Amino acid sequence: MTNPSAAVPDEIAALGPYFAFASHDGGSAPGGPWRVMNEVVDGRSPALRDRVTAVRGHLAAGGGRPPQGVELRVAASVAHLGLTARLISPLLALTALYGRPPLLDLARTWWQPELGGVFPLSLPRWTAGPGTPRDDAGAVLDGPVRQLVDAVAAVPVSRHILWGNVASAVNGAATVAGASGTDLGRRVRETATRLLNHPDLRDAHTRSGANGAFRRGSCCLIYRAALSAPGAPVPAGALCGDCVLAGRVGRNG
Repeated sequence: MTNPSAAVPDEIAALGPYFAFASHDGGSAPGGPWRVMNEVVDGRSPALRDRVTAVRGHLAAGGGRPPQGVELRVAASVAHLGLTARLISPLLALTALYGRPPLLDLARTWWQPELGGVFPLSLPRWTAGPGTPRDDAGAVLDGPVRQLVDAVAAVPVSRHILWGNVASAVNGAATVAGASGTDLGRRVRETATRLLNHPDLRDAHTRSGANGAFRRGSCCLIYRAALSAPGAPVPAGALCGDCVLAGRVGRNG
């Protein structure tokens, strides 16, 4: 095995922790605590179930309740949003930096399944370099992003919710990158705009107001982990800022 190294371009690492990644030789095998990320989308592996179970326990502990007090679909959606946000950020940055999307294969992508923060991610070294020009929006959304949607949809979770998670992750990455004030941050925002206009995401969000404020067209369901009981009013502050239910606190979903 080759130990991952922090070979990410400085411009990308400067955008924030969600954009940073280590790198490794594409043909090498990981050793603990690194895992191959393809396990998450492999229906024969327990990796996705284990991740959802861990997120469920984390959400339940935060609310002082047993894991069974958090719906499985809630934990699955939150797990999906976290995985997608972690992958989409470096993908956007690499696409913006090199002017074309990288080729990314989850069978050669490593991660450490930590909770409560930005989990470590390592991409094969060839991923970080220029590739063959392609349609960047379709290329970024195909592959790992679509594989994660397909895998979590089988839990089951609505695809409408899952593509909303993708749109939210893209917008979140663009917002963080744009706040850096760098030229790369500006280009990440431009790349994100093209992704959000792709057919897979076009109906997953809306923009309104003079500044084009982003709002997803679905809810990631995390607010349901804060409900005191099924059907109870939604506690103030339980909704994400870009949630379709924002402004409707007190109405359950």
